Formats: sequence, structure tokens, C-alpha cells
Amino acid sequence: YNASVKYGSYNFLRSTIDLTGPLTDDKSLLYRLNVAYENADSFRDFTRNDSFFIAPALTWKIGLRTNLALEFEYQNYNLNFNYGFLPEPEFLTLPRNRFLGEPNFNASNVNSTAFTYNFEHEFSDNWKFRQGFNLVQASLNSKSTFLFALEDDRRTANINPSTSDEVNDNLTLQNELIGKFKTGFLRHNLLFGIEFSRYKFDYNFTSGDDIRIDIFNPQYGANIILPSSPTRGRKFGSDNIALYIQDFIEVLPNLKILAGGRFDSNELFRNDTVTNTTINEQSNSQFSPRVGIVYQPSQTTSLYFNWSNSFFPNFSARSRTDEQFEPEIGEQFEVGIKQDLIKDRLSATLAFYQITRQNVLTPDPVDPQNFSITTGEQRSRGVELDITGQILPGWNIIANYAYTDAVVTKDEDIPVGSRLYGVPENSASLWTTYQIQSGNLQGLGFGLGLAFVGEQETRLPSTLTLPSYVRADAAIFYRRDRYKIG
Repeated sequence: YNASVKYGSYNFLRSTIDLTGPLTDDKSLLYRLNVAYENADSFRDFTRNDSFFIAPALTWKIGLRTNLALEFEYQNYNLNFNYGFLPEPEFLTLPRNRFLGEPNFNASNVNSTAFTYNFEHEFSDNWKFRQGFNLVQASLNSKSTFLFALEDDRRTANINPSTSDEVNDNLTLQNELIGKFKTGFLRHNLLFGIEFSRYKFDYNFTSGDDIRIDIFNPQYGANIILPSSPTRGRKFGSDNIALYIQDFIEVLPNLKILAGGRFDSNELFRNDTVTNTTINEQSNSQFSPRVGIVYQPSQTTSLYFNWSNSFFPNFSARSRTDEQFEPEIGEQFEVGIKQDLIKDRLSATLAFYQITRQNVLTPDPVDPQNFSITTGEQRSRGVELDITGQILPGWNIIANYAYTDAVVTKDEDIPVGSRLYGVPENSASLWTTYQIQSGNLQGLGFGLGLAFVGEQETRLPSTLTLPSYVRADAAIFYRRDRYKIG
């Protein structure tokens, strides 16, 4: 049994309970229950949220080789939308508590439920069957005022009031067969699976007349008038069937190879719920292979390489012309080394990678609130260094450095070479804690950290670059028996 309470700035309060244990004497039926409640204001005026979450779970050991796990989640989330500021220089001069919208037209609610089961049966020590099912349903009812443009006087902002009713359904079913066998001196770990997924989303959107606000001296209380019926409505969905197979082959005790692939067949549709017409339909299929190699020249060193491909239908976004976007496809290469600096205690990983993606969604510069566009090709490549573990008993460390070169490499509208927004070229962090191991102060601990984030672009193509910054973190905590305060 575990319980916690956290309190923080702006009246942040979060309480949790976590209970788990057996329901029967033979421990064939196990339970777990998580409950959480959170309530918080914000650094931004007129912005707050509260959330209630509950998640019961049951595990049934049906037999020596058969298990069934059931999980359920429910969340009720109330919030005030805060769209933030536009990526324009004038907004950097505003106080951070400035709210640019209508406080009395800013209440939203999200309700979501999720059900999951995982069934597993072992036919023998080497072969087993696994089935997983997941169903998620969520609804959103919102009132919001979206800040979308700054006029030529560079102080008057255009704001659009709107309401939205949205329903989201997501279903996934997986069936997998897993087996271990040998061919000669090769050890195989085979996985074969079939997956079906269905996603449906529909919304009704009602937009009123734009209102204006002085960003330097906002006056609230505008008269908001909305049409009696939705101004826009869409229903779209995706059915996806996938077959996948992979084999993890132990060639030698220190040499392992993974090879596999996944074939996706996808059907998309998009309907206009206001006019009750079909806008477009699309069928796509893609084979995505993957290969990985791990070689261990010693017990403290591992060298690895992997190559993988990805496929993701762009069904949830909308273009200004209502054309269906092509699916996003990607390719990734990665090579690296993992080295134990202190055996079984402190290790470092150095990785070099390149990710290339095509048909990546990005907000439409003409109307970023309602529409998207795709970039022809984006490439991210770089190097990452991670160090983690225990230097001495009680002294732990996590350190990271990343260099990322993320740019547009092909496009008809966005200049080639434009840096991707929200991706700093350089970033680094250090977090270390020490807990006293003996004496009268045993259990007392301290933590100190620094995080550096380099310059970031704010949109594609860039019109404003955010400067780099350094953040400092610190902690003090005390553990004793079953209690911890920090």
C-alpha cells in the first residue's frame, strides 16, 4: 500500500493511492488499484485544471501456464485552454501571467475510458501464444478563444471564439506466437504477429466572429455570439491490418542479430458531417523492414547497429483544400557503443544516428489553428552521450549531451535547410543525488542538476528564434522505513 501527497506553486495539489495484493489464499487472483486527484492553478491568469483518475486491475493465474490480465482506466479532466503566445518578438516583452483570450469563455472537459486485456498461454517451455486487446474512448467539450494573428500596429491581436464537441474511439487487437528453437549452432527467438486497429474521430466545430484584444493592455468581457449550428464538422477514420515477423538470432554468445519486417494495409475515410458527404477515401500499404546487430567484444563493452523503417497514415489532420495527406514514412540508422565504466554500477552509451522522414505534418502558416501541411522530407542526425549509474554507494548520476542537426531536406514551399522548430542543436543535462548511508543522518539525501537547451526555431519556415537557456534543479529528501518526504 502506497500513498503520496505533493504540493507546489500556484496551488498545485496532487494526491495518489496505490494498493496491490492477492485476493485469494493461493494468490491465483491478484489486484491493483490506482487513484489520483490533481488540482492546480497556473502562472497564466485565468488558467486552472483539475483531474480525477482511477485504474483498477486484475491478474488471474488460470493455470501453471496460463495468465489473464485485465485493466480499466477512467479520467475526468476539467481545464481552461491556454494557447500561449504567438512566435512574434512583441510577445517576448509581455509578462508571463498575461492571458490573451476571454476568461468567461474558456471552460473545457475531457472524459476518457480505456479497457485492456492481455492473455498469455505457454504450450511448452519454448512456445507460447499472447493476445492483447485495447479499447480507448474519449470525448472533449470545449469553449476556447484562439489567438491566431497580430495586426499591422503590432499590438492588436485577432482572437477567434469557438466551441468543439469531439469523440475519439481507438481499438487495437494483437495476436502473437513466440517460439525458441535451434538450427545447428544458431539459437532462434521467433515472433510472429497479426494486428488489427481501428481509429475513428468525429467533431463538430462552431466558430464565432473574430474579436480583438490589445496584447499590452487587454480588456476582457467581449460580447461573443456563436451560430446556432456547427460551422464545420468532420468524421474520419482508419482501419489497419498488419502482419509482422522477427527473429532474434544468437549466432555466438557475444554476437546477436535481429531481423524482421512489418506489412501494413490501411484504409482511410473522411466525411463532412455538416453536409453528410464523403470528402475522400484512400488505401495505402507499406512493408517496413528492420535489422539489428549486437557484438560484445568483452563483458563490459557492447557495439550495436540498427536499421529500421516506419509507416504512419496521416489521417487526423486537415488541409485547406481537404485533400488527403500521403502517409508519413521514415528510415532510421543508428550505431553505438555501450561501455561499463564501473562494472555493474556505472555505464556510458555513445550513439550516432540519422532519421529521415517524408510527408511530415506541420501547422499551415496561413491558418495554423485549423489546417496542416506536409513537408517533403525532414532529416535529423546527430550524436548522443549518456552516462548513468552509481559512482559510489549512495551517489548516483545521470548525464546527457546531444547534438542534433534537424533540417528540411526536400520541399516545394519551405526553404531547404530550414531548421525544424522546437529542436535545439545542442542540449545537455546533469542530475546527481547523494544519500547518507550510515550514522544519525542516514536516509538524508540531496540532489543537484543543471540542464542546458540551445536556440530553437518557433515555426516552419522560421520567423523567430528563441534564445538558449540554462535551468537549475535542486532537491532535499529524507527516507526512513516506509516513509519519504522531499
